[in-house]
Amino acid sequence: MPSPISLDFYDVELRAHHEHLRAAYRIGRGDEVVDIACGTGLTTREAARAGAPGSVVGVDVSERMLERARQVTAAERLDNVRYELGDAQVHRFDPAGFDVAISRFGTMFFSDPAVAFANIAAALRPEARLVLLVWQRREHNEWARAIDAALGNAAQRPEPGADPFSLGDAEATADILERTGFDGMRFEDVREPVLYGHDLDAALAFVRGFQDTSAALASLSDGEAADAVERLRETLAAHYSDERGVVFDARSWLITARRRR
Repeated sequence: MPSPISLDFYDVELRAHHEHLRAAYRIGRGDEVVDIACGTGLTTREAARAGAPGSVVGVDVSERMLERARQVTAAERLDNVRYELGDAQVHRFDPAGFDVAISRFGTMFFSDPAVAFANIAAALRPEARLVLLVWQRREHNEWARAIDAALGNAAQRPEPGADPFSLGDAEATADILERTGFDGMRFEDVREPVLYGHDLDAALAFVRGFQDTSAALASLSDGEAADAVERLRETLAAHYSDERGVVFDARSWLITARRRR
């Protein structure tokens, strides 16, 4: 099982983007909140503090992530949080049970986004708020282009349900949300870096763990894979500075909307 440090690496990577999400929450005292694809629960715990005495439900498909989330939540002595293992596309939420739904880069992986957002909408009260961060298109994200270049011909486009850029087209995503019960959609262009830390070995291990990267490397012979890994290391090193560590430009959408009455 990965160490807690590796499980928390995602929070480090996204901290610049995360500040925009934090500012947009506007969770109030007593709000009931659901955190979609909560991972190790950083966003869930923040929502719990903001909404107390309201409660927060964090949902994720990864039991190991939830195990880490429960561990940290207990250490921080938060008693208004619970975590549930499940896929938000089909998870049985309490009908109209929440005032706010949040997600940090967790809604791009639904096999059927329309079904998923309809299910989320059904879990929200009328005029409840939806606050999401999603990646913009692949071509607008330097980190993705750089990894693809390092992998060369082995770079693979993800299957449906595994594409981190599936909601990158703002017009198409707004249409999905409108069709599934939301209105008042706003898309804020967030231009912040992704941060892979000062340890090149840790950064490389993290990038090799990306689903697309691991699939591409698995498609190569041992020698070809070793060459590709070395190119990845060189790419990370080229984006390293003593002040900031390994940094790539990135762009995301901060999406806000409301559940229709």
